[in-house]
Amino acid sequence: MQGSTEAREAGPRLASGGRMHSLDVLRGFALLGILVMNIQAFAMPMAAYANPTVWGDLSGANFAVWLLSHLFADEKMMAIFSILFGAGIALFTDRAEQRGDSAARLHYRRNAWLLLFGAAHGYLLWYGDILFLYAVCAFAIFPFRKLSPPTLFALGIALLSVSSVLFLYFGWSMSLWSEAQLASFKAEWNPAPAMLAQEVAIYRGDWLEQLAHRAPITAEAQTFVLVVWGFWRAAGLMLIGMGLYRLGVLSGLASNVTYWCLLMAGLLIGLPLVGYGVVWNFANDWGPQSLFLGSQFNYWGSLPVSLGWVAGIMLLLRHGALRWLTQRLAAVGRMAFTHYILQTVFGVLLFYGQGLALFGQVERTGQIAIVLAIWLVQLLLSPIWLRHFRAGPLEWLWRSLTYGQRQPFRRL
Repeated sequence: MQGSTEAREAGPRLASGGRMHSLDVLRGFALLGILVMNIQAFAMPMAAYANPTVWGDLSGANFAVWLLSHLFADEKMMAIFSILFGAGIALFTDRAEQRGDSAARLHYRRNAWLLLFGAAHGYLLWYGDILFLYAVCAFAIFPFRKLSPPTLFALGIALLSVSSVLFLYFGWSMSLWSEAQLASFKAEWNPAPAMLAQEVAIYRGDWLEQLAHRAPITAEAQTFVLVVWGFWRAAGLMLIGMGLYRLGVLSGLASNVTYWCLLMAGLLIGLPLVGYGVVWNFANDWGPQSLFLGSQFNYWGSLPVSLGWVAGIMLLLRHGALRWLTQRLAAVGRMAFTHYILQTVFGVLLFYGQGLALFGQVERTGQIAIVLAIWLVQLLLSPIWLRHFRAGPLEWLWRSLTYGQRQPFRRL
């Protein structure tokens, strides 16, 4: 996948201030896009995230919001984030080695702090944290960062396949489960109205009530869910991200043909596969097999769709289109850690008892309106902040902890 002369000439225009502009734009795009999915977890009972029939209206405009979110955002934004995280590992360690620093020492210290941030985020604020998972994956894949791109791609697909095989096995084995196991699973997949009402009351209540509900969910996410799904998904995509970074795909150095092929793969392979999964799940009434078999259409279809998003953004950058937007996305991307936690703060203050206590009351159309409002705030404020400061507050703190000394913060 060699870049053309035109692409190689375009590359330097995508870099600014010692940062890779294209990575910042992609990161900002994914950060905003992931709120489309996370808002559902903030606003509705947990089961409704995977099974949309559990809560709220699913017709008309509300169905359109859910469908578009599922087709274009669900697992796609996480995929882009994971790909960029892998690319970031390669970039960070390459630069550390160029400076003569110990890449391993800085990498493991950096991600040990991320692990702690993620644990605090998950237990204290919101069970949907992803930082803990990313830190665990970063610990594991560090030794593979210098493999060739084809090897990274093959290993990444192999890791992605592990979770798929596990889910297909769980689905096949359901016929062997005891009645008690089946009843317990069905109660989680499609909770009874009383259970849903109890969850709504908890999140409209005080922080201690929420903690008692959130802590076991977070613990399960950081153990069982990580082992059967999260690690294989995120680590596999991170390895693919390393390969794409090495080939220049994420920095705008690939050929136009490469980007158009990726875009077409997303449109002609990824979206139809995800769409077929929607049809399959509704045909099977979103029963328990939707988690194990029905989820596989989006699990695999999300990869070409996410790469299609990446390719589309690279083409925009290459042609200098929508520069007013891409510049703001880059500013959001430079503050992605801060904005990720800020989105949680917005979610808590809007939906939980500490704030407006709107949990369970806002339909999907209202949720997407809130998303648009938060996007506007983040797009407007990020460039203003970066005029006065070198990084977001959490980025600055994380970097200072990584290097063991206070980093420059204010612009002179």
